[in-house]
Amino acid sequence: MVSLQLKGFTQELDNSMRRTNVKGIPIAFQKVGAGTPLVLLHGFTQDSRIWKLQIENLSKNFTVVAWDAPGAGQSADPSESFGIGEYADCLKAFLDSVGVKKAHMLGLSWGGLLAQEFFFRYPTYVISLALADTYAGWTGSLSDSIARARLASCIKDSSLPPSEFVSKYLSGMFSDSPPQDAKKDLAKIMFDTHPLGFRLMATALAIADTRRLLPTINVPTILIWGDADKRSPINVAHQLHSLIPNSKLVIISNAGHVSNMEKSEEFNKIVREFCMKISSK
Repeated sequence: MVSLQLKGFTQELDNSMRRTNVKGIPIAFQKVGAGTPLVLLHGFTQDSRIWKLQIENLSKNFTVVAWDAPGAGQSADPSESFGIGEYADCLKAFLDSVGVKKAHMLGLSWGGLLAQEFFFRYPTYVISLALADTYAGWTGSLSDSIARARLASCIKDSSLPPSEFVSKYLSGMFSDSPPQDAKKDLAKIMFDTHPLGFRLMATALAIADTRRLLPTINVPTILIWGDADKRSPINVAHQLHSLIPNSKLVIISNAGHVSNMEKSEEFNKIVREFCMKISSK
């Protein structure tokens, strides 16, 4: 393990991660397995480590690619002007750099918004969409007032010491009775949150409203939701389900916002069966 300094941010580097340079931004990622590519896109306050149990399990059937988005994990911070469009363009360049031209796309929370934007810009790269505990943007799924209030809190909270930041945000990611190992793992990941990346991702979520574009999604789409999600309530799942043609909604009982961590076995089974059914056609 070695230490890396990123604009005032220090964390220990995992030497098992791969690295590439995309549009001048050093990007860390994992690429494991064989078969049809499955790209995993994490949420804000997170990085590719949230997908540990998905990578271990789903790489038996797919080539699993999980990046640390710019401004997260072991990737460098982007410019302060980065919006969701720039993230989507960067993701496309990243996939080109690792040899992925067509993939199943799985996005959690902010990663689900990124998956939507990526499809709108680069539909030929997308075999299917799996959108987990996400939004049509905060403005699109909640309300203008809630979006503004959330963003204001995020901007303010980005300057909190890591321990205070984790204390404020951790519990909202889970149901009321989460597995303690999952809670401990996410706390460690959140402790490494990049302040700038957190602000950029929160801003992207706050201002986004994809409602008018959701009806244009023409690839197989599954919505995976924890019924105890406190950040993106179940009514948001029904909203997206009603707007995305021929989409499928699967609800995981007793799971919160990070349903992939809280109920990993059920989550993995849902994703595997959905993607394998499409790949076999």
